[in-house]
This record gives sequence, C-alpha cells and structure tokens, in this order.
Amino acid sequence: MPRPTRALAAAVLAPTVLALLPASAGAAPLPAAAAPGAMAAAPYEYLGWGSPQKPTDVMAATGVTWFTFAFVLSDGGCNPKWDGSRPLLGGSDEAAIKSVRAAGGDIVVSVGGWSGNKLGEKCRSAGALAGAYQKVIDAYHLKALDIDIEDTEFSDATVRQRVVDALKAVRAKNPGLVTYITMGTTPSGPDATGKDLIRRAAAAGLANDGWVVMPFDFGGHTGTMGQATVSALNGLKAAVKSAYGYSDDAAWRHTGVSSMNGTTDEPGETVTTGDFRTILAYAQQHHLARFSFWSVNRDRACGSGTDADACSGIAQSPYAFTKIVAQYRG
Repeated sequence: MPRPTRALAAAVLAPTVLALLPASAGAAPLPAAAAPGAMAAAPYEYLGWGSPQKPTDVMAATGVTWFTFAFVLSDGGCNPKWDGSRPLLGGSDEAAIKSVRAAGGDIVVSVGGWSGNKLGEKCRSAGALAGAYQKVIDAYHLKALDIDIEDTEFSDATVRQRVVDALKAVRAKNPGLVTYITMGTTPSGPDATGKDLIRRAAAAGLANDGWVVMPFDFGGHTGTMGQATVSALNGLKAAVKSAYGYSDDAAWRHTGVSSMNGTTDEPGETVTTGDFRTILAYAQQHHLARFSFWSVNRDRACGSGTDADACSGIAQSPYAFTKIVAQYRG
C-alpha cells in the first residue's frame, strides 16, 4: 500500500495448538478453488484516517458488497490490533464490520501494510504468528484473510518463510478460509524477493488462493498504467505457474491485482478509470482471484484539502473506481 506520513496502521488459541504441518519440499499442492463471486472484488477501506466513508453508504452508491479493511498490526508484541493500537473487539472497527454484514456484505481483513510494527516480525516463530492470525480470524469469523507483506517484513527471508509456514498452519486449522498474499511488483512482475516468496510457498505446500501484486509506484515505465498492470500480471502469472506447476488457467486463477486510483505516491504517475477498465477486462478474461485497489477513501475528487489519503488527486465523480471494481465477479 502507499507510504503515508502517519503509520499505517476474541477467542485466543494458544500457539502450541497450531502445530505446524511438515513441509513437503518441492511438492506443489493441488490448485485451491478460486475466490467466489463478490469476494473477488473487495476494495480497501482504511478506517483509521483519510476521512473514511461509511461502508454502508459505499455499498448503496456502488453495488460493492465486500471490503478489505486495513490494517491489523502488532501492538509491539505478538498480539494483533487495528493500527497496532485499537482492539479487535468492542470498538468502531467491529461496529463497521457488523454494519457491512447487516447490509448483506462481508469483509476481508488485511494484516500488514507499509508502515508500523508487523506481526510477521514481532511474532518470533511460525506457530506464534499463526496464533496471532487465528485471533483475527476468530474475532470476526472470517471467510478471507489478506497478508499485505511489505517493507522489512517482505525483505527478510526468515520472516517470509515464517509468514508462509504460519499461513499453512492457519489454512489447516480453518478449512475453506480464503487467503491472499499481497506484495509490490515491477512492471514486468514480481522482483527476485517476490519470486522467492512464491517459491517458498510452493515448496512448503501452501495452497494460497491469490497471489496479488500492487502495480504502482513504478518510477518509470512506458505506456499507460493499465498496460503496465497487464505486463506485471503476466509476469506474476508466469512466476506462479513456474513455482506451482499449474496450468495457464490455474495460474491465472491464483493471481490477482490491487491497484491504486488516481495519483499514486510516484510523482507524475496516475491511474485513470480507463486503466481500471483495462484491468477489469483482463481480470474477466482470465478469471483472476482478486481485483482490489487502494482505496475507497481516495475514490473522490479533492476539495479544498490536500490530504492524499482522502481523495484521488484527479477530476472524477464519487466512487468512479469502486463502481468499476464492483463489476468483477471472479
């Protein structure tokens, strides 16, 4: 996700209960089922800042029924909290989730992001990390979990392996749970670190539902951002196919995209609604696991304020990007 100026910010299962399953090095798991229906289109909404809209208002205006709520972080130890400070239960975050479900929708919870204390680093073993993930799953009876792995959590090979092993344990404990792993990318696909993460997961037997890239903040590319996104997704699909031994169709169904609307963190880089329509067509053609974006908070034109986390920085109608994403059904 973008790099903001401010930190991005239940039943407790003992880590010993989540004993890790033995890794089957080199053995690729069978393809998992693709994320069904509206779950595949769950744009990010950040409730901590950026003047968040009421999720139910967004649902009524756009037709979107799923959101990805961000971000769950470490409270300084191996314990999950919203932004590392707000409790999972009893606060405004839980109230927002209940409102979405009462309106017929549901949520994916995203763990990680660019800034703040990461659970993957603060939890010192895969079992402990699996226990932290389980607290989030249990708090909201989740159907889907997103691990947005960035910055030092992404760059450390030991932590990457810890995330893989923890997710494998969590999937074994929660049959049917849909899992996404979201990471940065180059215009040609995942970099060496991203490819290493995918290979580690395949070697460990992690049947992850969606490998998702964030195709923005490129710092230079040719063509439109829609074309650059397609190029990045082609590279991602090739990496997933190579690591897991999937067919072309299965590889595409295990890849996904999380874009950014309007002006990005990179000066001069803009993602337009036309680019989103290019991405939508590609997603529909290949039945991608996920089409999301950062963020609903930004899906409106800027007024007199200059908060880049609360508006897109371009001329647009309200929710123009969300309405495109809402058309995707996997």
